[in-house]
Amino acid sequence: MTKTPRFHHFFNPILSALHVLGGSATIPELVERVIEDMGLPPEVVELTRPGDSRTVVEYRMAWARTYLKKAGLITNSERGVWSLTPVGQKTTKVDPESIKRQVRAMPGDSSAEGTEPTDSVMPEDVESTPNTWKQHLLKVLRALPPDAFERLCLRLLRESGFIQVEVTGKTGDGGIDGHGIVRLAGLLSFPIIFQAKRYSGSVGAEQVRSFRGAMVGRADKGLFITTGVFTSAARQEATRDGAPPIDLVDGEDLAEKLYELKLGVRTELVEVVIVEDDWFKGL
Repeated sequence: MTKTPRFHHFFNPILSALHVLGGSATIPELVERVIEDMGLPPEVVELTRPGDSRTVVEYRMAWARTYLKKAGLITNSERGVWSLTPVGQKTTKVDPESIKRQVRAMPGDSSAEGTEPTDSVMPEDVESTPNTWKQHLLKVLRALPPDAFERLCLRLLRESGFIQVEVTGKTGDGGIDGHGIVRLAGLLSFPIIFQAKRYSGSVGAEQVRSFRGAMVGRADKGLFITTGVFTSAARQEATRDGAPPIDLVDGEDLAEKLYELKLGVRTELVEVVIVEDDWFKGL
C-alpha cells in the first residue's frame, strides 16, 4: 500500500501547481492539481483523520501551505485564494528540509520538532474562531434527526426554485432521499434526484459512484447534499466524462445557502449572523 506523503513532501508540488495554475488557486483547485501531479491513489487520497472533516492529504497540505507562507513563498487572501508572492514567482523548487529548519527557527513558532506538526496546533490557513456562525450552524445540522434534515433539504430546494419536490427516503433505495423538477426560465424543466446526508467527515468517490448507480433510469442529473466535505476524488467522480453529472453541496455551501435564503439564520446589526436553533428543532 502506498504511504501518505509527509507534509513537507507537498512543498514543491504546491509551488509547481500554483505556477501551472497561473500563480493563484483556491484550496480545492490546489488540492486537486497536486493529487493529480503526484499521482496519489484513491486509498491515499480518501484516507480520513479521526474527528476531522478533512482527509489526511488535505490536512498535511494545509500544513505545507502554512510553512510555505511563513517562508515567504505563498500567501492567501480572506476569500481563501492562495497565490505566489514575488519571491515565490521566482522560485520553482525548494529544499524541504531547509524550509522546515527556516520556519522552526522563527521566534514563537510552535511547530513540532519531529517530521510532522502536532495535531494540537492547527495549520494557519484553517485557523478560525471556535464559535463562528458556520461552525455553530453545522453543529446544529449534524444533530438533527435524519427525517428533519431531509425536510430541511426539501425546504431548501423549494426555496431555490425546485417544483414537485418529494422526500422518499425508502430503505434499500440506493441512497436516493428524494426527487424534484428544476425549472429553467419558466420554459425548460428536467428531473433531478437528490441525496441528503449528515456527515461530519469526508464523502469519498465510492459514495458518489453508488449514488450515481441509483440514479440510472430515474434522472439525468443528481444532487448530493452533505454537512461534511467531499474529497478531491469525489469531486472528480462527480464530473467524470461520460457519466451522468452530479452537483455537490458540502457543509460550507449548505451553510451559505441557508444564510442566503434566511432559513434558520438571520443577521442583526452589521452582519452579525445568528443561528436559530429553535427553527431547526421545529422541523
